[in-house]
Amino acid sequence: MAKHGKRYIKNKESVGTTEEATSLLEAVKKVKACANTKFDETVDVAVNLGVDPRHADQMIRGTVALPHGTGKTVRVLVFARGDKAAEAEAAGADHVGAEELVEKIQGGWAEFDRVVACPDLMGVVGRLGRVLGPRGLMPNPKLGTVTFDVEKVVKEIKAGQVAFRVEKTGIIHAGIGKASFSENQLVDNIKVVYDQLVKLRPTAVKGTYMQKFFISSTMGPSVRVDTQSI
Repeated sequence: MAKHGKRYIKNKESVGTTEEATSLLEAVKKVKACANTKFDETVDVAVNLGVDPRHADQMIRGTVALPHGTGKTVRVLVFARGDKAAEAEAAGADHVGAEELVEKIQGGWAEFDRVVACPDLMGVVGRLGRVLGPRGLMPNPKLGTVTFDVEKVVKEIKAGQVAFRVEKTGIIHAGIGKASFSENQLVDNIKVVYDQLVKLRPTAVKGTYMQKFFISSTMGPSVRVDTQSI
């Protein structure tokens, strides 16, 4: 069993048990109070959904643009040629190319956080399925990352768009800001994520869809949120 330090134990005692749900604003206040390390901790949401990811129609995945961004710099890699490559660079993409990037990634290079590809290069990008797939980075039309409109997508990602995908256990994780954000900024970002998950509810799901909703900071304990307050 993992051992926790005095700081974590003290913070854990201050927020109560994970069975105790509190209002969204109160939960945000508790998380910010527990983010008392020397660096600006990331604030994450973890949502337990009543879905079975083994069924294709219950595989929840998508993107959402956070109104206040994520507070972190996202490195974007774009597979494009010609005019589209120039568009991607002008939009702020960190890395742009084609076959040469495939070879670089196959060699172990991984200094990027999101990947976008033009449709005409998916045949080339397909070689990276075993590398990008497990990391959730493979370009996907459903996520809007396979597109000729690279300028728009790159700008959206840079502005604070986050991608999420349900895990085998039915849990969604997403970073929604920094502990240095104001309470209202974190609340706004969380509400947008919550609304997007509600919109993505599969018709096949019966019973309670949003089973448990937690927020936490990088080094702090989880605080359960009463979804009715969202």
